[in-house]
Amino acid sequence: MRRTEGRLADGRRILWFDEDATPGRDPATLVDRRDLPRTISASQLRYDTLAGEWVAVASHRQDRTYQPPADQCPLDPTHGERHTEIPTPDYEVVVFENRFPSFGGGAPLSGTTPDPAAGRCEVVCFTSDHDSSFGALTPARVRLVVDVWADRTAELGALPGVAQVFPFENRGAEIGVTLAHPHGQIYAYPYVPPIPARMLDRARAHLAATGRNLFADVLHAERAGERVVVAGEHWTAFVPEAARYPVEVHLYPHRQVPDIPALTDAERDEFAEVYLDVLGRLDALYGDPLPYVAGWQQAPVRPEHDGDRELAHLHLRVSSIRRAPGKLKYLAGSETGAGAFVSDVLAESVAQRLRDIR
Repeated sequence: MRRTEGRLADGRRILWFDEDATPGRDPATLVDRRDLPRTISASQLRYDTLAGEWVAVASHRQDRTYQPPADQCPLDPTHGERHTEIPTPDYEVVVFENRFPSFGGGAPLSGTTPDPAAGRCEVVCFTSDHDSSFGALTPARVRLVVDVWADRTAELGALPGVAQVFPFENRGAEIGVTLAHPHGQIYAYPYVPPIPARMLDRARAHLAATGRNLFADVLHAERAGERVVVAGEHWTAFVPEAARYPVEVHLYPHRQVPDIPALTDAERDEFAEVYLDVLGRLDALYGDPLPYVAGWQQAPVRPEHDGDRELAHLHLRVSSIRRAPGKLKYLAGSETGAGAFVSDVLAESVAQRLRDIR
C-alpha cells in the first residue's frame, strides 16, 4: 500500500491510499485550489449524569452538505473547474478530515464539565465511482480498505486523548446518509462509547466467573449453531441469537485479536471475500440495495485500558432497519423510551434465508 499526504485549502489533512502497483502520485499536483475558510468546530461534550454517558453537541453540523445532486457530489474526484474535497482527477481510496466534525480536537475530558470535544472525525472514500457501492468493490479494493482502516486505527489511536477508534459505514437514504457516494467514516472518540463499554463490562464479569473469554465463548457457540451465514478458514459471519434489528450479521475472526492492525495478511485477504459474500446476500434479501450500518468493534486504546485489550475481540456488526420490502423498523416506545428492543423476526429464520441465497 502506498500513502500520499496533502492538505486541503482550509488546512484539513487528506491522504491518498493506492495499491503498490499504482503509479506514484506527484505531491506537487495534489493542490486544492478552492477558496475555503478555516474549519472551526463548535463541538462540546456534555455528560448525562443519569445515564452515565457522554453526548456530543455539534451544532455546526446543521449546515453540512445534504443530499446534493449527483453532479455536485463533494466526494467525486475534481474535474476541470468543478472542484471537490478530493483535488485529483482519480483516486483509489482517500481519507480526509471531516469538514463538519462531531469532535474537534479541543480540551480533554474533565469530570462532568462540558468541554470542547477532543478526538478526530475522518471521511473514507472507498472508490472514485459515484454510482458504485462497497459490495461492488473488488476483493483487492476491499483489502486496500482494510489496510487503510488499520493505518488509521493505529495513527488515530496514538493521538492524545483518544480512547476508542470506530470505523463505520452508513449506507442508504433510509439510514440517513447525506451523501450517496460510497464512503464511510472513522470516529476517534475521546471516551469509550456505551456499546463497547457494556460489552467489556460483561466480558470482565464472565472472566471472573468462568475463567474464559466471553467473546470466544459466544463465537464458539455461534459457529456450532444454526445461525451461521458464511464461514471460512479465518472468519465466520452469523446472525446473533438476540439480534436487535430485522437484519443483523456479525463477522468475527476466529483468532482473538484486539483491533484491525492485529490482523494477519491471510485474515485480511479472507475478510474481503467473506464480507463481499455477506453484502451480496444482504442486497439479494429483498431484491434491492439494503440500507445498513456497518461498524467495527475494536479494543480501547488508552493505557488504562490495557487489560481491556486482552478481553476484547475485534468484530464487525452489520445491521439494517428494513424488515420487509418497502417497510422499515422504527425505534418506537419500547426501544426509544425504555431501551428495550422488540424484534419482529427470528434470528434463525433470517440466517436461513441469507444462507439460501446463491
